[in-house]
Amino acid sequence: MGKAAPPSSRLAVDGGDPGPPPTASLGPWGERGHDEANSAIAGKLREMADVLEQQQADGFRIAAYRRAADTLDGLRPSVREIAQVDGLPGLIELPGIGRGIGMAILEMVTTGRWSQLERLQGALQPEQLFQTLPGIGPELAARIHDALHVDTLEALELAAHEGRLAKVPGIGHRRAAAVRAAIGERLGHRRIRPLLAAKAPPVALLLDVDREYRQRAEAGELRTIAPKRFNPSGEAWLPVLHTARGDWRLTALYSNTRKAHELGRTRDWVVLYFHLESEPELQCTVVTDTRGPLAGRRVVRGREGECAAHYAETPAAAAPTRAGVEGAAGASR
Repeated sequence: MGKAAPPSSRLAVDGGDPGPPPTASLGPWGERGHDEANSAIAGKLREMADVLEQQQADGFRIAAYRRAADTLDGLRPSVREIAQVDGLPGLIELPGIGRGIGMAILEMVTTGRWSQLERLQGALQPEQLFQTLPGIGPELAARIHDALHVDTLEALELAAHEGRLAKVPGIGHRRAAAVRAAIGERLGHRRIRPLLAAKAPPVALLLDVDREYRQRAEAGELRTIAPKRFNPSGEAWLPVLHTARGDWRLTALYSNTRKAHELGRTRDWVVLYFHLESEPELQCTVVTDTRGPLAGRRVVRGREGECAAHYAETPAAAAPTRAGVEGAAGASR
């Protein structure tokens, strides 16, 4: 049985007051007539399904995006009006729209972009996205990306809330608070709660996906994309892995950041994007450690202590490879 149509009053996320609705002006799709906006976003959802199919993702995800596109095609109210008045709770009341796809629709309506799709097409330019926020120019946007390894407004908002953004040179607590407020204004204040509640997979799972990705990439078993950033030849060199571990859905790609290219670590740093079906997508970076007791071993940045405990509990996985040791030594010079 399909879900009921969204109520006119706003609903709370995870209980409590949902806070004010988004007040920022809507993006390109929000400026169109309701039929055109619904059709345009439905087209993007089908485009995502096609990309996932080409990259050999699981059929459940592919079907979910196509079902959501069918919902928007048959929707009489404007999806932009639902997003503006009822926010994420109103969107996930629609048949076939879960929280993940609802957040994607909200991002498209409010910003005119969809970071996840752009990433999988090799077209994501996080620095340009961050420059749309007040007070962030090209140099600062690049510094944020290099320091935090985030490429979406959701991930940047979470970094601001957790205090990591304030530690980036040139930011500080006052500017970090302004960035957080600007993102909240644009995407809706109700988003930070599910982001803070979102879980992260255990490091053992992340390290296993990292291992699978690097092995299959080295063997040439994965589909590749041609990123637009730092790729003047247009070569399709960046392998993509979509995989599942229990209820977790994960995507792995080598880091295509300016810093990774400068340090020659584009075949070492692996960015993992992960989420549970009912939670927003988050990300982490796995690297070969360059110093200390974990030198030469794969670690999840920010979770080095958990990685050390993991290796202590699993001696077979603890010994770094010779290539890892040599790579770590080279990177530290």
